[in-house]
Amino acid sequence: MNETPHRYTAELAGRIEEAWQDRWEAEGTFHAPNPAGPWAEPEAVATFEEHGKLLVLDMFPYPSGAGLHVGHPLGYIGTDVFARYHRMTGKNVLHCLGYDAFGLPAEQYAVQTGQHPRKTTEENMVTMRRQLRRLGLGHDDRRSIATMDPSYYRWTQWIFTQIFESWYDERAGRARPISELVAAFERGERPTPDGRPWTELSADEQRAAVDDERLAYSSEAPVNWCPGLGTVLANEEVTAEGRSERGNYPVFRRSLSQWMMRITKYADRLADDLDRVDWPEKVKAMQRNWIGRSQGAQVAFAVTTPAGEQKAIEVFTTRPDTLFGTTFMVLAPEHPLVESLVAPGEWAEGTNPVWTGAEASPSAAVSAYRLAASRKTDVDRQSEGKDKTGVFTGSYATNPVTGEQIPVFVGDYVLMGYGTGAVMGVPGGDQRDFEFATKFGLPIVHTVQPPEGHPADQAYAGAGVTINSSNAQISLDGMSVDEAKEAIIAWLEASGAGHGTVTYRLRDWLFSRQRYWGEPFPIVYDEDGHAHSLPDSMLPVELPEVPDYSPKTFEPDDVTSAPEPPLSRVPEWVNVELDLGDGPKRYRRETNTMPNWAGSCWYYLRYLDPANDRVFVDPEVEAYWMARHESTVEGAPEGITDPGGVDLYIGGVEHAVLHLLYARFWHKVLFDLGYIDSEEPFRKYFSQGMIQAFAYTDSRGQYVPAEEVEETPGPDGAEPAFTWRGQPVRREYGKIGKSLKNAVSPDDMYATFGADTFRVYEMSMGPLEQGRPWETRAVVGAQRFLQRLWRNVVDEATGELTVVDTPMDEATRRAVARAIDGVGRDYHALHFNTAVAKLIELNNTLTKLPAVPREAAETIVVMTAPVAPHIAEELWSRLGHPDSLTYEPFPKADPALLVEDTVTCVIQVQGKVRDRIEVAADISDADLEAAALASEKIVALLDGQSVRKVIVRAPKLVNIVAG
Repeated sequence: MNETPHRYTAELAGRIEEAWQDRWEAEGTFHAPNPAGPWAEPEAVATFEEHGKLLVLDMFPYPSGAGLHVGHPLGYIGTDVFARYHRMTGKNVLHCLGYDAFGLPAEQYAVQTGQHPRKTTEENMVTMRRQLRRLGLGHDDRRSIATMDPSYYRWTQWIFTQIFESWYDERAGRARPISELVAAFERGERPTPDGRPWTELSADEQRAAVDDERLAYSSEAPVNWCPGLGTVLANEEVTAEGRSERGNYPVFRRSLSQWMMRITKYADRLADDLDRVDWPEKVKAMQRNWIGRSQGAQVAFAVTTPAGEQKAIEVFTTRPDTLFGTTFMVLAPEHPLVESLVAPGEWAEGTNPVWTGAEASPSAAVSAYRLAASRKTDVDRQSEGKDKTGVFTGSYATNPVTGEQIPVFVGDYVLMGYGTGAVMGVPGGDQRDFEFATKFGLPIVHTVQPPEGHPADQAYAGAGVTINSSNAQISLDGMSVDEAKEAIIAWLEASGAGHGTVTYRLRDWLFSRQRYWGEPFPIVYDEDGHAHSLPDSMLPVELPEVPDYSPKTFEPDDVTSAPEPPLSRVPEWVNVELDLGDGPKRYRRETNTMPNWAGSCWYYLRYLDPANDRVFVDPEVEAYWMARHESTVEGAPEGITDPGGVDLYIGGVEHAVLHLLYARFWHKVLFDLGYIDSEEPFRKYFSQGMIQAFAYTDSRGQYVPAEEVEETPGPDGAEPAFTWRGQPVRREYGKIGKSLKNAVSPDDMYATFGADTFRVYEMSMGPLEQGRPWETRAVVGAQRFLQRLWRNVVDEATGELTVVDTPMDEATRRAVARAIDGVGRDYHALHFNTAVAKLIELNNTLTKLPAVPREAAETIVVMTAPVAPHIAEELWSRLGHPDSLTYEPFPKADPALLVEDTVTCVIQVQGKVRDRIEVAADISDADLEAAALASEKIVALLDGQSVRKVIVRAPKLVNIVAG
């Protein structure tokens, strides 16, 4: 017979948790009211006026077919604890979650099986919704969105049209509608590209002038083209050998017509406004490095082509002071000047054979080299320690400060996507250039005096005195590096050979994908090939059904082939007749799709007003949830004001650059155009750590299922041994997930322990921002805490309440007050592990009482609710409260109870601790000295010795010097 039928077990926890989840859903417990729009509840919003609002969000999850593993919910539980705590402080809290539903995995599955990616994604979303609901997250379920829904991507397309119909006004420092650019051209306020009056330009010239300024534009861009797969690949999908990860096909660098976003116009604002947000410094540094703002000079090296044309090779350098040390130039293989610089015929007499690539002519050498370079990734081309390669073009450029003719090479370590695609070789001051010059026997000139003992086989790029840097017009010798920079820039500008400038590592955002499963572009082309954005009334442009989800493939080495996206196979969708305001005409739709970044650039805004079919977000709603504050930002430079945005945004650091950068760009464009009031999307960003777990590899180095590994204890305390199917395996720690075959499903945790135990365990494992190891056996500690909490309120045998309606004694009152103060501060600061520790400590204190006073029980139940909401709701209900405790005020500690009445004073004799006594916290030095000398231990120890000196540090220390 079961003697404890009311014991808090996993089975009981499961019944309690599902019952409360049903009640929360039925009552709309977590529905946050809006001030305006379709869900306007101004009276409800007014009730939160005293304490304000809080917008708490997680990064968009992708609905994977494998579902969640125990690493995924870490951030979700963290935001839920934070949101639940702040509801108890009186705030109007909005917490919700949607799905980044477009993406390559679903499309790849569709290619393999023929099943529509929407069906796969919807099935995956059902699984994730079930798993997340079972976790007890307090989401406003009305606001869940998915990027693949036409009602959502209608607005993604609409935002694209706003970007397409905008330009960046450098003088105003913001984006403006294209119509204002045209008006400025017409009024002559803005010069046309060639200076002619606007009215003298043809229609095509006017269009070209406008298109060159659009924030979204179509352009030729270098991409990783894989004919064997028929698609463009991301750098991460290409091996170091220049082949596709999937299928091992050759990959080529090709320039293809692609849609681009002019994010570079926002480079300064994206860098400067990092001072205005509350983000980890490492994440700010990552974004600043990606933007890569550098000050230096743009320098022109004159070159005469073999055909006799005068050209200029433009380079940007952060070290113009080293120009006198430039002994060669290197162009990226994709540089547009390469072909014009290749000398015809055979190599000129006397050409260094090391420069020629062992080919018969410059043309053959450069062609072979460019083909080889096209098969390498940018990462491989720039990897440290890589042997520097290159080939001579046959042409020479003129060093503008020395007048010397220097050879021009093509080298794959120079990328067209960075700087100007050309570098000036300064082997004395740059290690890559040093290695290149050493290999090709080129002169090495130091322009800064290296310190004594500097290795002769290395460049020197540090500070020092300038040397070897003078001509008839200027001498930099003897100057510091900074002085030399300033002087040479002034000389370049005076001579017309260059100018001081700022450049960026950031490049315009490649925005096209040759795939099916993504947002269609709201763009059509007329018979002349001109792009037109579609009016709002024609949105959304929905994805059509296609006969085949895979792109057209070609012979693996067919470099001349070009992508044919799946959408191009639906001619009745591609070719349409539309009236765009000037009568019905034939148009051709864009057949590329947007990258999955598009929908994740702005989803946080749609959460605010998802039922609105009039605008993507009501301005009043956005201003309420993401409002800017008038105050300055704590810790930021003086005068930096709050930019507004999501109050707390939690997600993995792997998205700290691209997702956050792209979202910031879209947000700033929308702000410039007056659609939103906040200037940044995420006011506070917090990066949660990563959960790791043991993984096991066999003799081949292949991972084996962790749950099938058997552990054998080692003899005499030695390390244990591990086997899989009878074979020894090696244990290691790794990121938890299916690739390492060490994933643990939260479903297993729900069944074995209950969701609340799982929540408490994940929050107690360590600081939220740090990585932590998963150990299923350790989860039982969290379960024991909840079982003890249950027993402090409910009799396990009868199910009756065990609390008593008697006042707390003084010690208990102080223990409860300390817990209230500490737990509240920890919740607010995201220190959930220490909050759990304080709850456990208080619960253990209550366990020692003969009976728990009701006031103490109710207080600890309310404080536990953010981290273990289901058991807290159940105990609250059993304590006689009919309403949910979701909005129950968080307890406040009586300040008087936080003051210690007594403290422990340490008594030392000759510097050694000899006794401890309890004294009043406000005891005087004289009284403390008297009490110390009266201590029985001290009297016996001194045994008549004279006291020479007594040092008193009331109330905690007395040091007696005797002898």
